[in-house]
Amino acid sequence: MSDESGRESADRNGGADEHVSIWMLPERPARGPRPTYSRGQITEAAVRIADAEGLDAASMRRIAAEIGTGAMSLYRYVPSRDDLIELMIDHVLGELDLPERPSGDWRADLTLLAERNRAMRLRHPWFSEADRARPSFGPNALRTVEFSAGTLDVGIPIDDILVLVGLVNGYVENSVRQELGWRDEQRRSGMSREKWMFRTSPYVRRLVESGEHPMFTRIVRDARQPHMGFDAAFRYGLERVLDCIEAALPDVPD
Repeated sequence: MSDESGRESADRNGGADEHVSIWMLPERPARGPRPTYSRGQITEAAVRIADAEGLDAASMRRIAAEIGTGAMSLYRYVPSRDDLIELMIDHVLGELDLPERPSGDWRADLTLLAERNRAMRLRHPWFSEADRARPSFGPNALRTVEFSAGTLDVGIPIDDILVLVGLVNGYVENSVRQELGWRDEQRRSGMSREKWMFRTSPYVRRLVESGEHPMFTRIVRDARQPHMGFDAAFRYGLERVLDCIEAALPDVPD
């Protein structure tokens, strides 16, 4: 195993017990040769590779080849793969381009946040894989927290704010996963969602005619959402999520 491969393997397994946040480290190495690249250039290269080839492809070796340097030299700027992923996550969160502060119309603000979050995730399909349970405290992540939590700062406990914002974020993530899943399926099999529905219709008809699945039958006969385009289905579902949030809020102007 090469030194570089071993380094990345150790990073994936957690590295050293003590860890200094990447946000506490200087952007450029303080010692050694004069810096040739910036942390931002490395991050941008990693995002380009992940967009085109998937998250696993964005290794230090691949990034180094992209920008024309040696892989080991990149560790002077980005100490570990976990740090790299955190930088990538924060970089694309900057694309949300949120207002400096909430407008006071919580429903409009959460709609804006959800739509921009969805658009960002669709541009960067690797994001859902990289987005981890432990929070990131990069500048763009913190701006997102301030805006999203601030939209519901209407006199309810902070724990309630976290849960309600989490409902919106969870809805967006699940919706995007389904849409990307259909994209991958069509790329793999050449079969669109509409074509799949057509091909399965004889079996679906048999299930309905059996009378053994009443709720499934209602979905087939009455539900509009499965037949909507992705954009319309997203908006429909988001409105229902926001309706649920409204029911949990005190009587304040929208």
